[in-house]
Amino acid sequence: MTELGAFLRARRESIAPSEAGLPDNPRRRTPGLRRAELATLAGISVEYLTRLEQGRDRNPSAEILGSLADALSLTVDERVYLHRLLKATAGGVCQGGSAPARSVRPTVTALLARLEPTPALVTNQVGDVLAYTKAYQRLLDPVPENLAWFVFTSAQAREVFPDWDRVADEWAAELRAAASLGDSYAGFMAQELSVAGGTEFTRRYGSSAMLASRTGSQRWRHPRVGELRLSYETLALPDADEQRLTVYLPADEPASAALDLLAVHDDVLQ
Repeated sequence: MTELGAFLRARRESIAPSEAGLPDNPRRRTPGLRRAELATLAGISVEYLTRLEQGRDRNPSAEILGSLADALSLTVDERVYLHRLLKATAGGVCQGGSAPARSVRPTVTALLARLEPTPALVTNQVGDVLAYTKAYQRLLDPVPENLAWFVFTSAQAREVFPDWDRVADEWAAELRAAASLGDSYAGFMAQELSVAGGTEFTRRYGSSAMLASRTGSQRWRHPRVGELRLSYETLALPDADEQRLTVYLPADEPASAALDLLAVHDDVLQ
């Protein structure tokens, strides 16, 4: 048995049928879920699950691991661990090329300061948040390290973005486009999100036939001011790391008033 197989079996046996939405028969002899039950929940065959648990199959796809992670209700950390167990079991290295640089030019930092009190941020093509204005932090606090990861692994994202499906489609398309153009780090992130984000990510990533929009409007929801609609423009910065500056502007008077209210509240706290 491999470490991957042992982990899958241990998690299967630790989950009560009722936790998976199945009837809990007190006469059951098997602890946790039976293989057949987990296989059905994950959409794979019992034979294949048996091979995985016994270590006879060492190279399941990230999509299958994502389905198993969904069925086992794994946490984000457990999903990442599961993916890395796969890499270790298959003899691969758990990395995917060099991560993009996180430094931002001083002139770009100065530009962000000039944009206050407008929500704005600098990202790279895989969604790493590199710099942002205080106004952006008032919209999304704490600011995540990576937006794609935030959208697919944080429950907060569904609260922040009322149109979560649309936002998720765009981030899946963003990673798909980067990976398709040879960005190995984007491909690595997509593999990890196939497990961490489960079928919500893999379905969108696999069927993506779009490019993420660089301009448009987006609905946000803030715990203090409620829902607001923001227009955005994304501008490419001239550097080798394909950094982008995204600026958010109020799309209507209620949104403008909401941003002003957040700024006033922030000033009072300071």
